[in-house]
Amino acid sequence: MQNSTMNDNARRYGTLVLLRHGQTRWSESGQYTGRTNIPLTDVGVRQARDAGERLHTLFPDGFADGDVYSSDLRRAVTTAHEAGFASPMLMSDLEEWDYGRAEGRTREELFAALGEEWDVWADGPTSLAAHLAGERVEVFPDGEEITIVNGPGETVDDAATRARRVIDQVMPALAAGRDVLCVAHAHILRILTTQWLGVEPRFGRHLKLDTAHICALSVYKGDRVIWKWNV
Repeated sequence: MQNSTMNDNARRYGTLVLLRHGQTRWSESGQYTGRTNIPLTDVGVRQARDAGERLHTLFPDGFADGDVYSSDLRRAVTTAHEAGFASPMLMSDLEEWDYGRAEGRTREELFAALGEEWDVWADGPTSLAAHLAGERVEVFPDGEEITIVNGPGETVDDAATRARRVIDQVMPALAAGRDVLCVAHAHILRILTTQWLGVEPRFGRHLKLDTAHICALSVYKGDRVIWKWNV
């Protein structure tokens, strides 16, 4: 009888494909964008369509029904639709890291409010001062009013727990040899990748991921690996 390692090496795993959403107004301005439900820009829509073409080139066999997942935030859902996936499975665990009191603010604004540097990876959203809490409204150029909620946020370990649940949900399809696509956000996809690799979630700070760019995670000789990154 073959041992489990030999069986694992012989198995043809599918690829876990990650797609970050297209450009938003805040991705250009540098405002932390967690749970605020903002739209793509026109550039972001074009980026999403281009990403769909790249996905078709990289994965010409496509993805089976039920093997395409998206964050339920509209910038991710719109990206999935414009990339050619009309009915993704919506998954709240793919929502972006909840930045709490940093939400909708830039690093410069946080420095001015705190009087010191704040690092999302090292310090985390839950460390931010209580006087930054509350709700406010930002009016976008098209007149849409966007409500920003500055709650307590979540720790990087909380976000990593959500990412592991995503991996657990898609593993049966991957183990059956099917490719799976997840459309979501920069930080949660970087954290998800750390959990795929089995490393500390703060390692995600070293994994740069641009708007509407693609990553691919796979299994090589029994080890979980990064196959492609930020393409």
